[in-house]
Amino acid sequence: MSADVPSHASVVIIGGGVVGLSTAYHLAAAGVSDVVLVEIGEFGSGSTSKAAGGVRAQFSDAVNIELGLRSLRTFERFHETFGQEIDLHQVGYLFLLERPADVEAFEKSVALQNELGVPSRMLEVSDAQSLSPLISTEGLLAAAYSPTDGHCTPESVVAGYARAARRAGARLVRDCAVTAIDSSGGVVSGVVTTRGTIATDTVICAAGAWSQRLGAMVGVDLPVEPLRRQILTTAPMPGLEPGTPFTIDFSTSFYFHGEGLGLLLGMSDPSETPGFLLTESDKWLAGLSDAIERRAPSISDVGLAGGWAGLYEMTPDHNGLVGEAVDVSRFLYATGFSGHGFLMGPAIGEVVRDLYLGRTPVVDVSSLTATRFTGDSRRTELNIV
Repeated sequence: MSADVPSHASVVIIGGGVVGLSTAYHLAAAGVSDVVLVEIGEFGSGSTSKAAGGVRAQFSDAVNIELGLRSLRTFERFHETFGQEIDLHQVGYLFLLERPADVEAFEKSVALQNELGVPSRMLEVSDAQSLSPLISTEGLLAAAYSPTDGHCTPESVVAGYARAARRAGARLVRDCAVTAIDSSGGVVSGVVTTRGTIATDTVICAAGAWSQRLGAMVGVDLPVEPLRRQILTTAPMPGLEPGTPFTIDFSTSFYFHGEGLGLLLGMSDPSETPGFLLTESDKWLAGLSDAIERRAPSISDVGLAGGWAGLYEMTPDHNGLVGEAVDVSRFLYATGFSGHGFLMGPAIGEVVRDLYLGRTPVVDVSSLTATRFTGDSRRTELNIV
């Protein structure tokens, strides 16, 4: 149940997805008193509950690799730590590669991943088909695979963090929209909500696709754009291998993984334009059908069971925004993960805790501050879908 809005908090977290809830838990567990989280709807009802549930450490950027790997370790012991089953399936992520430039880029990424402790490796095409029998190998040159990646249930992760945060003393308030952030002279003084004003000197923005508007309330530029992505699920698929990896046709972004007795599948739509569209559309289906026919044709014979639309929180270089505002005290942010906020949420909660407490973060995220876009220090993540 939602708590009442208090008149004061030591810190107000805006956003009740996995990033916000992980942050609330880690702050409260570290002994921070009067932690308050506000969420405009139900916890996890934004992008988190619309995610495909993938968890991985196969990235091209060292910071993202470390965040993904640290989060994977949390997912692996989530039930033990939080008493919440998250239906984790470590079936691996399998990237299918058909362009020479992609093969070269993934070889470099795998080498970096290995240096940082990720057991990823490059595969021959025949080995990729053995792992994911549904695929056609037409045009493929190689593949990249890591056996400890996989997928789990976002709603269960949200439930686990919410319960743990409350037990640690955080107050979580749902159905509570933020209408303004009070500040004067570059100092935060309160958060105005539809259920009352909370006096505070610290705000943490974890609002995902909605973060740019919140940053603007205190004059902080958070370059985050919402972009609709759609997902479908299929009817039961006869003979589906239970160990089918999270399989990604990298050149088209078409992907699938097991979901119950069927599949969950999706693909980006190159014609999609930024905006807060959450209605389902048929315009992407022709491209998806073409990708399925070429890469996994047997999927075409299975009926659809349902689907949904959600929002990616895109930044110009496809990397997250994590840090503390330079000109506003104290406005922290953890947003813009460009489709990877769910899988990085556990580690990001620890990082934001450390930033709030003035500690050296468990992962060095200094390269992810929003100020990178004012100079030449932006860094592009290549392994996105």
